[in-house]
Order: sequence, then structure tokens, then C-alpha cells
Amino acid sequence: MGTMARRIDSYIRLRHSLGYAFKKQAGTLRAFLRYAQVRQHEGPLTQKMALDFIYSYGGTANGRAIRYAVLRRFAEYLAIYDSRTQSLDPRALHRSRAIPPPRILTDEELGSLMSASNRLSPKHPLRGRTLRTIIGLLASTGLRSGEALRLNRADVDLIEGVLHVRQTKFRKDRLVPVHATTLAALRRYAGYRDREFPEPQHSAFFLSLRGTRMSNFALCSGLRQACALAGLGETAKKLRPHSFRHRFAVARLVAWHRQDADVQALLPFLATYLGHARYTDTAYYITGTAELLALAAKRAFSSGVSS
Repeated sequence: MGTMARRIDSYIRLRHSLGYAFKKQAGTLRAFLRYAQVRQHEGPLTQKMALDFIYSYGGTANGRAIRYAVLRRFAEYLAIYDSRTQSLDPRALHRSRAIPPPRILTDEELGSLMSASNRLSPKHPLRGRTLRTIIGLLASTGLRSGEALRLNRADVDLIEGVLHVRQTKFRKDRLVPVHATTLAALRRYAGYRDREFPEPQHSAFFLSLRGTRMSNFALCSGLRQACALAGLGETAKKLRPHSFRHRFAVARLVAWHRQDADVQALLPFLATYLGHARYTDTAYYITGTAELLALAAKRAFSSGVSS
């Protein structure tokens, strides 16, 4: 196991040196190492061992396929040093390409969710305030949840209302101006946070109850609990932090249609705001809600009649 641990560490360093973030993948490999250690496995990496680990992990079929792919590529690397390593069958687990439709909250549902966030932990109000502010920020800016959680205090200009989003998905920085109401919410949160931690030990903008950076696990867990408190029922199973990014894109298109704006001409601005180099990347987030389709159809019909 000591040798396996060293090989995993060296493989992770190799992937980092090639420019990959490799954060989730590294977590999978380290979880696999812990699994092997608990079972006192001393033999080579085998197909059975890999599948036993994957199925012990739980999760969705796609999640299992993704983790298996991480192990399969690591096995190819490990085989260079240990010829006993089995080649993992690429057909053992299949990943579904079907993308479940995102859950787009209505304004009323979003309001209920944010209100429920405040009731999340009565004995520890900071938790609820942090979740509420993050939800509001995601909904009003379309930030990726990871971008919001990685914000440092120095990245949030509470005077001008501009966020400095660093090292995004495409390894680029961008400036994101926020609405006045969003800025006011960020100021309120910062004031409460600083009263809770007058001598901060961490540079993060959004803090956990321990004063450390809010984690993605805590965000997802809090979101599920807030959904239950808000009485959103089945929504909790479909709503993910990334759903707010979809909602933002749809809400922006709805607003432009209501304003009779030239939507096609404005799409590049939406792509830039969301941090995309091409509109084709932004199109993924455009969900045909009933409201958006109705507005688009109404404009198309009006244009046809006028012509």
C-alpha cells in the first residue's frame, strides 16, 4: 500500500504538471487508496478490485462510470511500474449521454428557498445566511458554484459592486459586475460574517461555521435541506447549484424578450458574462421554459404578421 500511495501521488503530480486541475479525480484515487487500505489489499490492481470499489461508492450510474474511467487511466499508468496490474475493461461501465433537464425555479420558489435558508440552523445563523447569500448570488449572476465558493474577500469589491472571478473553468479571470440589490446583500453578509469572525483566519469570502472556506459538499447538503424546509418536495432531487446558472440564462432571455430587445445581437454579451468564449457553450444553459417559448413565439408571430 505504501507503493500504491506513492504511485497515486506521483500520478496526481503528473496530471497537475500537464495543466489539469484534477481535483475530483485525485479525490477518487485517494478514496480508492483508503478502500484498499481498509481491506488490507496487498496484491496488484485488478478488474474485480476496481469494480468492488466503484460499487461501494454508491451514486448514479454516470458517477460510477466517471470514477471507473479515472481508475482505468490510472491503471494504465500503474502498469508501467507493476506488470501485474490488470488492464481495466473500458466496456465494463457505460456512461449515459442523456442530460436530465435542469430544474428552473419560479420567482416564488426561489423566494421560498432563500427564506427557508434562514431557518436552516437556528442555533448557528451564519450557516443559513451564508447559504442564502450564495443562492442569491448564483441566481443573480449565473456564476458557477465553484467560482462563488472560491471567491476571496479581496475578490469582492463591496464599493463598486464588481467580482473578480479567478481561474475559471477555462483557466481565465473575468470581472463580473453585480446588480445593486446583489451588492447590498453581499454587504449585509460581509458585515454579519465579520461580526462572527472579527479576526478572520481565512481569506475566503463565504465561511463555514469553523471559519474556513465554505465547501461544495456543505453547499449541496444545505441546498437539499432548504428545499425540504421550503416544501419544494421533488425539487430537492433535481435542484443542483448549477441549476441557478441555467435559471440566470433563461431569466436574462425572458427579460430581453419582454423588452423587445434584439436578442440575437445581445447573446455574445450573455456568453461573455457567463465566462464563455463562444455562444455555443452558452446555448447549453438555455432551457425552453414555457414562459420563454411563449414570449419567443409571440415575437415571431408578431414579426410574421408585420412583414
